[in-house]
Amino acid sequence: MTGVYDSFQRPLKYLRVSVTDRCNLHCFYCVPQAHFTSWPQENFLSYEEIVTIVRACANLGITKVRLTGGEPLVRAGITKLVAQIAQIETVDDLALTTNGLLLASLASELKTSGLKRVNVSLDSLRPERLHRITGQNCFRRVMAGIEAAKKVGLDPVKINMVVMRGINDDEVVDLARLTITEGWHVRFIELMPFGQAEASQFISLEEIRQRLSALGELEAVFDVQGDGPARYFRFPGAKGSIGLITPISQDFCAQCNRLRLTADGRLKPCLMGDEEVDLRTPLRSGASLEEIEGIIQEAAAIKPQSHCLAQGVTPTETAMFRMGG
Repeated sequence: MTGVYDSFQRPLKYLRVSVTDRCNLHCFYCVPQAHFTSWPQENFLSYEEIVTIVRACANLGITKVRLTGGEPLVRAGITKLVAQIAQIETVDDLALTTNGLLLASLASELKTSGLKRVNVSLDSLRPERLHRITGQNCFRRVMAGIEAAKKVGLDPVKINMVVMRGINDDEVVDLARLTITEGWHVRFIELMPFGQAEASQFISLEEIRQRLSALGELEAVFDVQGDGPARYFRFPGAKGSIGLITPISQDFCAQCNRLRLTADGRLKPCLMGDEEVDLRTPLRSGASLEEIEGIIQEAAAIKPQSHCLAQGVTPTETAMFRMGG
């Protein structure tokens, strides 16, 4: 196995797989304001097609796979897909990102099927505020999902919070405190230019870090499992951790190791770019595994050196709810 590299010699080890563009929430920073419709069912890759692509990626050196959406747990039979990917020997880390609504009922089966970890989105600890952000009264169901994931051993359960000025930034310290009192693993994420988000709602993670100083001095840690963009810290004596994800203020493009597969079978080398390569058509035309590997290498070759958000260039064809971040 020689591995797959982009044209800037970055090794690509991480594949994010969107299994659906459907979601049972309607978070305003994720979903476009204009009316949209989900893709027709026939547009979605079948589980067999997804497994073929994951296997091809694994043959090229991909070792980490994360299932996303939309909301991945709304797709019927998702545990069957988990089980099939978990059987690919060279995939040593299989995780899933979810809004948590269906997690309580599926956590045990996901664990048994071979899932190792989950990230759960939780943008507020206040039920009414979370309702305004997501469009649903969902706080209790999300919390039940988090507890179920912990109980069955989907560790570490990471909590994702997209921080928005004037929306939920006053809860940053409250959420961070749970890393001390409850051992939570909390990740603060900068708002990205998708959905109905406004520039005035952006708050840099450097400002967030300054606010966290009220709880003590953060110490860098390197023992939190994962191979994503977060930088991890811990308060003295805390069992949990703080993750900071800064796609805007301090981009991590130089270390980017990811490819993204959309639910309709396009491979995207960059979340913030419009470059993509069609895999669905070759698959359904009978392409061999080796031919699929060649197309994946073509996608790696067009991965840009970095995004251009700082220059005011935003993607025109990207919708977060179709790719899962």
